[in-house]
Amino acid sequence: MSKRPQADSPHPASGDLKRLLLVDGHAYAYRAFYAIRNMRSPAGQPTNAIFGFVKMLAKMRAALMPTHLGVIWDGGLDVSRQADLPGYKAQRPEMPVDLGTQIDEIIEYLRADGMSSTCEDGVEADDLIATLVLAARHRGLEVVIASSDKDFMQLVAPGVGLLNPGDKSETIWGAEQVVAKTGVQPGQIIDYLSLLGDAVDNIPGVPGVGPKTAAALLQRFGSVDAIYGHLDEIESARIRMSLAESAADVRRNQKLVRLKSDLAVAPAPDNLVLGSPQPGQLRDLYGRWGFRSLQAAAEAAMATSQVNLL
Repeated sequence: MSKRPQADSPHPASGDLKRLLLVDGHAYAYRAFYAIRNMRSPAGQPTNAIFGFVKMLAKMRAALMPTHLGVIWDGGLDVSRQADLPGYKAQRPEMPVDLGTQIDEIIEYLRADGMSSTCEDGVEADDLIATLVLAARHRGLEVVIASSDKDFMQLVAPGVGLLNPGDKSETIWGAEQVVAKTGVQPGQIIDYLSLLGDAVDNIPGVPGVGPKTAAALLQRFGSVDAIYGHLDEIESARIRMSLAESAADVRRNQKLVRLKSDLAVAPAPDNLVLGSPQPGQLRDLYGRWGFRSLQAAAEAAMATSQVNLL
């Protein structure tokens, strides 16, 4: 999927086309928090993450024109993954206090601007997003996932694209971009990441197998199953032995990396239809945070709506 409209790629929604934009909430909140510093409300509360989040979301909406939108938040670690690997994501630092105080404010903003916000206790955002992608595709919606998390590359398919905020070209990633980044197809991403492991999530990979080697193995054999079925054909004794010794880890990693797409707690895509903004609520929020230009825009929207009622 590219930035330019193509037959199976997102372009501004119009007519009967329906598009769901799924935003990785914590990923964008963190990005906004670190991109803008030393921004506070008239009362002295930090507002940098709120302001950055509002601006980034507005930019995405203007570019993609979604009919449906959901901001999905992490509700904690998945217990089955923790059981399989007790150290799973254990090294991640605590959220900065000044960011934590802004999350509820961001959620309040989303509600006032007619957008859905979802968080389920004990459920990782990635799994909620995977479940929503499957449900949305069954209903004929195009889907764009906004996140820099590489795990989402496994979901890329016709009608499902990935918007990576780290990609300055603002291209909607499809299979072409996934292959260019990793050397493997979206359907091979689970096996690719299972071989590599993930230092961010504290998942150990196969020693000596880096991105190029993992991609080369999958290009040659097609899957982890086929690799282990043809170990004797791998020329490098070092790689062959490392793969053999890590077989149990790789199989475990496949379970850890594979996103769950059957969660009963996920909202129905129909519940993510964009609602009407509430200019009065937005005006009050922007005023509280000291966002003068946004407050003025909300006041102008209020004045327009009042004229239209006359």
